[in-house]
Amino acid sequence: MIQYHNKYFRPVQNTENGETSSDTIFHYQQHDNILTSTYQGGRILQGHLIGLVDEQGHIRMHYHQVNDRMEIMTGICHSIPEILPDGRIRLHESWQWTSGDGSEGHSVIEEVVFQE
Repeated sequence: MIQYHNKYFRPVQNTENGETSSDTIFHYQQHDNILTSTYQGGRILQGHLIGLVDEQGHIRMHYHQVNDRMEIMTGICHSIPEILPDGRIRLHESWQWTSGDGSEGHSVIEEVVFQE
């Protein structure tokens, strides 16, 4: 199982109906197969997600966030991992809003390694 604990991710691609951008940073925490994250940046003032990781590292999650229009937005997402040549994780995501217009979208987020 891929371990996501204490890793940071940043979107590198998103469909137009999404709210995350390259300014959004996700901080993942994982305990056993339970994944949580806080995130913020760009249009997202504050967000949280919770999900389950399977043996292949796929994630099924639910998320909620407050955007820059002070709206609470909610959705579901399925992420499929790819290990990049440098060892970082890239997640290919299919998501759907469960609030607002209920539209679907696709995004790609990549692990960010911060230098100290």
